[in-house]
Amino acid sequence: MTHEANNLSCAGFQALLPELIGRGEDVAAHPHILGCARCRALLADLETIAEAARQLLPVVEPPDDLWEQIESAIRNEDGCSQSK
Repeated sequence: MTHEANNLSCAGFQALLPELIGRGEDVAAHPHILGCARCRALLADLETIAEAARQLLPVVEPPDDLWEQIESAIRNEDGCSQSK
């Protein structure tokens, strides 16, 4: 990270936060977080909210044959439209 990362204001860091998270960076290791209790607390709150959201909407794996079912439905639909 650059020297500029060390000199970010809270507002600047918080504006950058979605991009950092989106890139999969370790936000907890960011120089601003290391030196700013306020933004560490914000990150902890965001992590708590994200975990709660994951528990509300658990990831459900699709059935193994889902793509086959989709392809079959498309083929059937194409066959119906061609016979008209």
